[in-house]
Amino acid sequence: MLKFPYCNVTDLNQALAQCRFVGLLGPLASRRQSPRAVVSCSPSSSEFSLTPVQAVMSCQQQVGSSLVNRLRLGGLTEDGLSYKEKFIIRGFEVGINKIATIETIANLLQEVGSNHAQSVGFSTDGFGTTPTMRKLHLIWVTARMHIEVYKYPAWRDVIEIETWSQNEGRIGTRRDWILNEVATGEVIGRATSKWVMMNQDTRRMQKVSDDVKEEYLVFCPREPRYAFSFDLEIVSYHLCDAHVYRLAFSEKNNKSLKRIAKLEDPVRYSKLGLKPRRADLDMNQHVNNVTYIGWVLESIPKEIIDTHELQAITLFYRRECQQYDVVDSLTGLELTEGSKTVSVGTNGSATATATTRADDHDCHRFLHLLRLSSDGREISRGRTEWRKKPTR
Repeated sequence: MLKFPYCNVTDLNQALAQCRFVGLLGPLASRRQSPRAVVSCSPSSSEFSLTPVQAVMSCQQQVGSSLVNRLRLGGLTEDGLSYKEKFIIRGFEVGINKIATIETIANLLQEVGSNHAQSVGFSTDGFGTTPTMRKLHLIWVTARMHIEVYKYPAWRDVIEIETWSQNEGRIGTRRDWILNEVATGEVIGRATSKWVMMNQDTRRMQKVSDDVKEEYLVFCPREPRYAFSFDLEIVSYHLCDAHVYRLAFSEKNNKSLKRIAKLEDPVRYSKLGLKPRRADLDMNQHVNNVTYIGWVLESIPKEIIDTHELQAITLFYRRECQQYDVVDSLTGLELTEGSKTVSVGTNGSATATATTRADDHDCHRFLHLLRLSSDGREISRGRTEWRKKPTR
């Protein structure tokens, strides 16, 4: 049963007593049609037919008056299937050039995702878990993250981030984001990610059960819609089995799905002996995935950092990193030879035959590996693309 915290309800009996829910909110009988409920969160309001998404939104509007909700510059969209929030870029979120860092962008993506989960009644402990997940001691962990930034916001800029989630196969869920500059309405970035379930006690992965799916799919894009009125370069709608999967990137051009080769020694660039700080641990008691981005950047050559900015990053997370682990960051060039991608080590053998394409003259690509210093076990592998810094 879904939990509606703003109505103070945890089951149907309490809902009937406190929010006067009438109807069925249980497991979905059909994936093509959401169940309906009749809700009145105020004795003076008339009863009317609502979907579970609308029921949550109605309760939030009438009784969701906590200080956090009043001050937060965000909320569910009109259809309840995505969440938008505005942020002001603050001084400690920018670098020496007064431009937001990629870590800032990644942290804001996490914040919006967590706020979205809480806004639809999932846990307020920061994990975004459903009632069934909490009962079984399950949590969400990141398996893949892909971020593209077309224009970095500057200090005191206001951006708006929209996010939504949906099912992705038997073992995970997908969350997408779109970043807009509020002053101009310009799309300045997009991101997509895959999340899998882990048992919090055993630290082992677990398939997403139908019970869990039925709890969160109510709040995901599901109804058949068509994309003719939308800018397909920004958002695409993929029809499958009479359902819509709203995608920040079209599957055809989704770089996050591209295979990443594992780097092997010797590599051209490296930063060894990186140690997590206590501040790097998150509420799941492991190193936060944004910290991995910082570790990847530690082994980027200085000449690239000085003249280029990151335009895209993809990370595949292979294992957890704990507080006392020591990490090595390895980086190698990735050059394109026709349609074939090769990584370049220190011996230069691949450099002799690989050439970059003419339209990529100012673009540099790197492959990355994060591994445990103690035994070389892989923590994460990634890919980054860099473009010339714009004149500001």
